[in-house]
Amino acid sequence: MIELLKKIKKKINKELEPKEVSIIDNSYLHSKHKSFNPEKYHLKIIIRSDKLKKMDQIEAHKLVYSILKNEMINEIHALEISIN
Repeated sequence: MIELLKKIKKKINKELEPKEVSIIDNSYLHSKHKSFNPEKYHLKIIIRSDKLKKMDQIEAHKLVYSILKNEMINEIHALEISIN
């Protein structure tokens, strides 16, 4: 899990050069859901980025999803993105 968080942070830092990136694992909040898969994570990413703030919210989210495309397919079930 920690390796996944490091990989995500590294990718976001490389592609977006944000001021700050925080990643929160909220998987435990979804453990009772019918479709819960313990091998995939529910994450919240908080990104402080002037570049993303200047973009339309949908476009900014699409960009983050494209950066994390492989992780979304293989390791992340749900991703909440907050741009500050």
